[in-house]
Amino acid sequence: MSLVDVDNISIRYGANTVLSNVSLRIEAGEILTIVGPNGSGKTSLLRAIIGAVKPSKGRVTRSAGVRLGYVPQKLHIDPTLPMTVARFLSLPQAVPVADIEAALKQAGVPDLAKAQMSRLSGGQFQRVLLARALIGKPQLLLLDEATQGLDQPGSAAFYRQIETVRRQTGCAVLMISHELHVVMSASDRVICLNGHVCCEGTPEVVASAPEYRALFGSGTMGALALYRHDHDHDHHACEHNKTEAAE
Repeated sequence: MSLVDVDNISIRYGANTVLSNVSLRIEAGEILTIVGPNGSGKTSLLRAIIGAVKPSKGRVTRSAGVRLGYVPQKLHIDPTLPMTVARFLSLPQAVPVADIEAALKQAGVPDLAKAQMSRLSGGQFQRVLLARALIGKPQLLLLDEATQGLDQPGSAAFYRQIETVRRQTGCAVLMISHELHVVMSASDRVICLNGHVCCEGTPEVVASAPEYRALFGSGTMGALALYRHDHDHDHHACEHNKTEAAE
């Protein structure tokens, strides 16, 4: 049973139509990535899914009681405001310490609870936003270009953490991104959006589609191999370190 069913929606802002006749389903446990150029309607689609925007046509149906977790592009916090990570994760209502610790561990930053929000690096800040989304134990985790501003290694590490979260919790993930080199092969399914659905399928199918190449160029097919090479290299390095530690 799908968690979210988007049925033939269109979205207009005044006279401007940003999405036209878009349909998709998000299934339990899958990682679905939406890619597309700037202005293609990616964020509007996500906002329609979470209920922040009402489609001018069609409808979005969420399964009864489905729990959503949302990681935004950015969040501004007054740098002069003294606030620990634990305090931030307890807003707007108190959260048990055990839940905060579990969420930070799932986000890959188990030691940040006492750190000041104003002193976090960009990568740490995004991991804390991920932890905030995970506190509610979501069945669907939504990420709106959550690594914008991070360098390539930081982005790759963040998306590998998302794969770990999916594996550990079984939640579905909807990612919106333009960083093709790190998200494509982290996905079970990819939808290419440009005001409408241009193409969809596995990463390999989408990367080979003429519509995708027209938007991003044929050179992006190598991004899949590049990501896998980096991913495999990290895995082998980790295994090598484990072997050395055991010896």
